[in-house]
Amino acid sequence: MIIWLASYPKSGNTWVRSIVSSLLYSNDGIFNFELIKKVSQFPEKKYFKDLINDFGDFNEIKENWIPAQESMNLDNEIKLLKTHHGKYTVGKDSFTNDQNTLATIYIVRDPRTLISSISNHYTLAIDKASDFLMTPQIIGNSKGWEDKETGMQCLLGKWNDHYRSWTRNKNDLLLIKYENLIQNPKNELGKIINFLKKYVNVETNDNKNKKILETTSFRSLKEMEIKGLFKENVLNKKDDSKVNFFHLGPANNWKDNLNENVKNKLEKNFYAEMKELEYL
Repeated sequence: MIIWLASYPKSGNTWVRSIVSSLLYSNDGIFNFELIKKVSQFPEKKYFKDLINDFGDFNEIKENWIPAQESMNLDNEIKLLKTHHGKYTVGKDSFTNDQNTLATIYIVRDPRTLISSISNHYTLAIDKASDFLMTPQIIGNSKGWEDKETGMQCLLGKWNDHYRSWTRNKNDLLLIKYENLIQNPKNELGKIINFLKKYVNVETNDNKNKKILETTSFRSLKEMEIKGLFKENVLNKKDDSKVNFFHLGPANNWKDNLNENVKNKLEKNFYAEMKELEYL
């Protein structure tokens, strides 16, 4: 059975994945990027290699979302997977189902700060990044991803549709807000521990928790990336240089980065969800 770490891109998924991997897969809570490999991504080619012939054919991929999960769940073990995929049904094909999904940690971020990270990550101007959030997207075929293990098509949809798709059913769901990770990481770690304890064995203590918080802080992750220890960067579409994955973090203030037109457009299009999440 699968516990999903799900989010729209650049919402803090890798951050939470770092916290979870150091919590579950280290004895002392000290994080390194080797640990993060234990929480792999879905979809990945390795899960589909015996099921499909053309990794560029989205119809063939969606027909095998469930068969791929059924195959990996044959061992009857609980596994954690990261995904940016929306929890959608396309035609007769659902991304996942109750037989394969045990629980979900969904990470969400204010779209007004998210937009700057989307702009940096996908090499887009701010106005184009706002269009990205408001237009149904399929990602995964960008330059630099074709030959990677993770280079499969991933259905995002629009930002609000993505959020609704994963949070519509509140059962077995933990919602983590990116902003709370910044403001009170100790509290969010406590939430994650209590949630995961319902499904898996979690060994923890005050010293381990302290090390988790120290070594998975945004500053620490960014320093490790600068040293070349992070291997999941995408490439700049203009010059093929690596894009900084851990970009602004706590320094990202939408009040400084957004013009009034983009801000108003986001708030208008996502009003209901932003109100529900207390961003408005």
